[in-house]
Amino acid sequence: MLYRENGQFKTSYRADLQVFPIRQDRVAIALLLALAIVVVPLVAPEYLFRAILIPFLILSLAALGLNILVGYCGQISLGTGAFMAVGAYAAYNFQVRIDGMPVVASILLGGLCSTAVGVLFGLPSLRIKGLYLAVATLAAQFFVDWAALRLKFVTNGSTSGSVSVAELQFLGIPIESPVQKYMFCLAFVLVFATLAKNLVRGHIGREWMAIRDMDVAAAVIGIRPVYAKLSAFAVSSFIVGVAGALWGFVHLGSWEPAAFGVNRSFDLLFMIIIGGLGSIMGSFFGAAFIVVLPIVLDSLPYWFGIPIDTALAAHLTFMIFGALIVFFLIVEPHGIARLWSTAKEKLRLWPFPH
Repeated sequence: MLYRENGQFKTSYRADLQVFPIRQDRVAIALLLALAIVVVPLVAPEYLFRAILIPFLILSLAALGLNILVGYCGQISLGTGAFMAVGAYAAYNFQVRIDGMPVVASILLGGLCSTAVGVLFGLPSLRIKGLYLAVATLAAQFFVDWAALRLKFVTNGSTSGSVSVAELQFLGIPIESPVQKYMFCLAFVLVFATLAKNLVRGHIGREWMAIRDMDVAAAVIGIRPVYAKLSAFAVSSFIVGVAGALWGFVHLGSWEPAAFGVNRSFDLLFMIIIGGLGSIMGSFFGAAFIVVLPIVLDSLPYWFGIPIDTALAAHLTFMIFGALIVFFLIVEPHGIARLWSTAKEKLRLWPFPH
C-alpha cells in the first residue's frame, strides 16, 4: 500500500500531463532534492565530493545526452568522448580569448560548438545505420584528438594539447571549494534533466521514438527522418558538450586530449546500457554504477583486511566489473531502470498477492 494510485483523481489535462502525476513520486523527488541540495553539502566529506559526487553528476549529464541519441532515437554513437572534448576546448577558448566572459556563457557556447560538430558527424545517419553509423561517429573521436594535438588555435598555442583554467566565478562568487563545485554541477544537471524529461515527453520525443522503432513506418506517417535524426544529434551533442566543459573546468581544472579518449566514449555507452536505454533515470543509475562500483571494488580487500597486491587488486577490479556488466545484460537487458520500474509495480500490490 506504499505506492497506491487509488484516490488520486485528475480533473484537468494539465494535472494529467504532469511530469510526476503520482503523489508518491513527487514526494520522493522533493526529498531527494532536499537531500542533494541541503543535507549533502553540510555533511559530506571533501573526498566524497572530489572522488564520487562531482564525477557522478557530470557523467550523469553526459550519459543523459547520449541516452537521448541512442536510447530515444536509436542512433548508435561511439564518438561521445569527442563531443565532450569539443565542448571543453571550445569553452576554454571562449574563456581565455574574451575578457570578462562569464563561465556559464563559456560552457553553454562550448555546448553550441559541440552541437555543430555533432550535427556534422550526424549527417551520415541519413544514409547509414547500425554498425556503419557507429564507425562514422567513431571517426569524430580520431579527428578531434588530431585537432587538439595539431591545431595550435584549439589549445591556444599549447604544443602538448594540455590546457588549464583557474579562478572560476559565477555572479562574483568564486567556484573553488568542493561544495561550490558540487552545487555548480548540480544546478546544470537539474536544469538539463528537466529539459530532457520534457523534450522526450513532447512531440519531438515521440518523433525520436518512432524513428527508433521503425524509421520507414515513421516516414510513412509523416515524420521527417532528416529533422528527427539531426535534432537528436543536436540536442545530444549540446548536452554532452556542456558535460565535457564541466568535466574540464570543474572536475579536472587542467586536461589533455587523453581525458576525452575513446575509453570515455565506451564508458558512457556502458552507462546507458546498464542504466537503461530510453530512460532519464537510467542515465543516473548507469553513472552511479560506473563511478561508484570500481571504488568499492578497490576498497573491499582493505575493508576486510585481506592482504593483496596492488596490481592484482586492479586486475580483479576490471574482471569483476566486466563480469557484473555481462550479468546485468543477461539478467535484465533493459537495465537497472527496468528493475526500478518492476519494484514500483510490486509496491503497488504489496502486501496483497497478485
